Amino acid sequence: MSLWGGRFTGAVDPLMVAFNESFPYDKRMWHADITGSQTYARGLHRSGVLDAAECEALVAGLEAVAAEWRAGQFRAAASDEDIHTANERRLAEIVGAVAGKLHTGRSRNDQVATDMRLWLRDEAARIAGLMKEMVACAVGRAEAELDVIMPGYTHLQRAQPIRWSHFLLAHAWSWQADAERLIQLSKRFNKLPLGSGALAGNPFNIDREWMAKDLGFDGIVPNSLYGVSDRDFIAEFLNWASLTMIHLSRISEDLIIYSTSEFAFVQLADAYSTGSSLMPQKKNPDSLELIRGKSGRIFGNASGFMMTMKGIPSTYNKDLQEDKEPLFDTVDNITGCLQIMTGVLSTLTVNADNMRKALSVDMLATDIAEYLVRKKVPFRETHHIAGRAIKMAEDRKAPVSSLTVADFKTLHEAFEEDVVELWDFERSIETRNAAGGTAKESVREQIRLMKAWLASV
Repeated sequence: MSLWGGRFTGAVDPLMVAFNESFPYDKRMWHADITGSQTYARGLHRSGVLDAAECEALVAGLEAVAAEWRAGQFRAAASDEDIHTANERRLAEIVGAVAGKLHTGRSRNDQVATDMRLWLRDEAARIAGLMKEMVACAVGRAEAELDVIMPGYTHLQRAQPIRWSHFLLAHAWSWQADAERLIQLSKRFNKLPLGSGALAGNPFNIDREWMAKDLGFDGIVPNSLYGVSDRDFIAEFLNWASLTMIHLSRISEDLIIYSTSEFAFVQLADAYSTGSSLMPQKKNPDSLELIRGKSGRIFGNASGFMMTMKGIPSTYNKDLQEDKEPLFDTVDNITGCLQIMTGVLSTLTVNADNMRKALSVDMLATDIAEYLVRKKVPFRETHHIAGRAIKMAEDRKAPVSSLTVADFKTLHEAFEEDVVELWDFERSIETRNAAGGTAKESVREQIRLMKAWLASV
């Protein structure tokens, strides 16, 4: 059964039939399509197009089609061009000719636009749940491993000592922002395009506001031309996913580096690692490498679809059929990445001793400068003095902690006996006690804030 073709007398090239169809991939929207059609049938009844018996027959017939999908018993036909055709064809087989009234005043243009929003709304809510689980996992580890300290890095060079918990929360805060953006995005596109017709609107006085409420939308798309052509919400979701994958890729890179023999800060569980087909000693972080790799795939989906959109004239054009595969692929892949990252984080082994051993006293050079600041010496001056202390130690091929009080006094008279107290990594960390810092109480406050957010969403 085709939903079009009355003006055509010639046969369509079989290659064109296959080229044109989207059922192999848009069938995953079966539930959204049926839900939207049931509401539309009720809307047609409210507007007087259908009588009560016809409406009841259509709603019940659509529920029977849904039952077949749920049971895995839906049988596609060769003529099923897309999910809309397939569901209406099967509905006609169940309820008869009255099925032909369902499409009154409706176009596949507003139908598919509605299906996409319904489907993505559910998927976005599910993905937001996965984001929340991943954040909760990181927060749980941060709280449990608060006493683990490690080198903090800039430019991949050891910089200052930090807490492992602080590192985890740095990533968790980026994920929290990602989750917030997804929630905001979902609210923004939760508007109903159904009732827009092909482009000019519905001629049967359909109550769009009622349909929006019935389907759980916050309102209607206020312009029918915009309603059938808008795919900004898909572009926005794809760009949201790209940014989220950047964040997943960055922690993947961190953990890949930290899991190498050269660092040995962390060890991935066997469940999230693979071996080499040649080298039996290898334990590869393939889970993290795949997340890092899939980020490029998702970026490609976003940029490719935006190139599709940029040249389309107003209202609906068939180019928009190309919205589905990048969207579906992105949803599938980011779903997998979020679940795998949560699994990696929940099973990771932290080698606290190796982290501590990687700390070196030269990482406390800033503490030397800050020591003098507390003695009322201007920071710009203390910065240079600390650098000279490091150079003095390097020239002696010795750690800076080997310098004596007398050595320090040659650099500035403000140095006193208590300068030797600087060579304590825990002390250094605890001085970073401003909000957002790596001191224990600062990290505890971050954990408290994050737990409050998790409880609120």
